[in-house]
Amino acid sequence: MPIDPDSSRRKEQIQLAVEIATKLGLLFIILYVSYLIVKPFLGIILWGIVLAVALAPLIDKLESKFGNRKKIIVAVMAAFVLLLVVPTWQLSGSLISSTQSMVAAVEKKEISVPAPTERVKEWPLVGEQVYAFMEKAHTDLPKALEPFHKQIKGAILWLAGLLKGALTTVLLTIASVIIAAVFLISHKSAVALYRRIMRRLVGAERGDDWARLSALTVRSVATGVVGVAVIQSLLALIGMIPMGIPLAPLWAVLIMFLTIIQMPALIVIGPMIAYVYSVSSGVPATIFAVYMLIVGASDGVLKPMLMGRGVDIPMLVILIGAIGGMMLMGMLGLFLGAVILALSYKLFEVWITEAAEGRSEADGAASPQ
Repeated sequence: MPIDPDSSRRKEQIQLAVEIATKLGLLFIILYVSYLIVKPFLGIILWGIVLAVALAPLIDKLESKFGNRKKIIVAVMAAFVLLLVVPTWQLSGSLISSTQSMVAAVEKKEISVPAPTERVKEWPLVGEQVYAFMEKAHTDLPKALEPFHKQIKGAILWLAGLLKGALTTVLLTIASVIIAAVFLISHKSAVALYRRIMRRLVGAERGDDWARLSALTVRSVATGVVGVAVIQSLLALIGMIPMGIPLAPLWAVLIMFLTIIQMPALIVIGPMIAYVYSVSSGVPATIFAVYMLIVGASDGVLKPMLMGRGVDIPMLVILIGAIGGMMLMGMLGLFLGAVILALSYKLFEVWITEAAEGRSEADGAASPQ
């Protein structure tokens, strides 16, 4: 009986489709299980890659001057860890001790609020109300705060959660620094691997350009957004500590958060200046106000200096990336989300531009001369 060639061809096609589906299914299972294994460490690894990309130019410059790349990397990373650990340890210790003493004072009704100065009355719109509240708090603090019990409790819990997240972020960043050091030591093989991946994804002609753009974007956002926020919060903390502002580390973290999501730090600095003027006056308060106003406006100077040229990222992308990253991965995601979404946006923008240019060239070639 003769064999139907069409039937034989259909059987081969079915067998081939089943084989491809089976291989894809197995590949998906392997990738998914691998993702589940790596998932707990994914944020730390990605943050380590971002740190390595951001610090690579500094390491290269130091290596060209002093040589011995491994020792330079170890020294830079050790200094980076010390800059993270020492202030965090000191500030967290002082914050815990001040919080405990504040709680004990409240329980014993020993806490007191300074009497407001007459300048408070001169504040526009709210001066009289603020003066009356501060005067009442000066004479009987528990009674003055009684209507705001729920709000105060919620604010304390929120601030405690913010501090916990900040401390956790410091510990995770230290782990990421170790990963970044590994990438920086073997940077040539890491860069070559990433270029091969990009060539595989977008082709050999554009792979190197996309890899270079990726590094530039990550470095630009890491230094121009995250770096500026860290510098601005540290400068604010330096100004708050001598003035004895309560919970200064938490306000510094809040300033860093606002700067990353592209909101003005004056949202926190403004009330802080008003508080200082309400409890003191004269030259120290004026110097503090001028200093903090300069700190609040410093991002306008620092960003052009640290943000790379040609990688302009819309504010909305940074905002969504920072807030979404924080919702997904906590405080670490605040930094990582802004960088990852900015990179995705930039690569997507280049992809769309290249596709449009390719269609224009094809239309031009097809048009009659």
